Amino acid sequence: MKAPWNFLKYLPVARGVLARGRLPIVLLAVARKRSARGGLVKGLREDLSLLQGLCVAWWRGEYRQVSRPALVAAVAGLLYFLSPMDAIPDWIPGLGFVDDLAVLGWIIRKWSGELQAFRTWRDSQPADVRENIDQLPSIDEADGGNVGRGRNPEF
Repeated sequence: MKAPWNFLKYLPVARGVLARGRLPIVLLAVARKRSARGGLVKGLREDLSLLQGLCVAWWRGEYRQVSRPALVAAVAGLLYFLSPMDAIPDWIPGLGFVDDLAVLGWIIRKWSGELQAFRTWRDSQPADVRENIDQLPSIDEADGGNVGRGRNPEF
């Protein structure tokens, strides 16, 4: 299954985000854009939630069973969603999120096994762990208050 051509340029950026411990900033930016776009297509909203949950769980150290390529693809997908000037600019009414949906759908299909394993793990966790996964990093954590957390120089 071939990656969407316009998605590939986000992979090295995602590796840099992970290597520099900047994942919380991306997660907060995605949450802001999602809340500003209350009318997101249901599939897009669900895909974003799954990828955000995986990234939060990985960043908090709760879930590390995800492979490096799958995590990089998840972060790259979130970065693609954040980009206002992707294949179809987000400001075009009715079409702006079609390419975002296609890219996130590709990630969900490509990494379905790993994402299903994450869903299974998440759903088997006690309520307090699930709440921790659903809770985004604070501004202080994103701003470097917890800089070492989630850093991985091999990215």
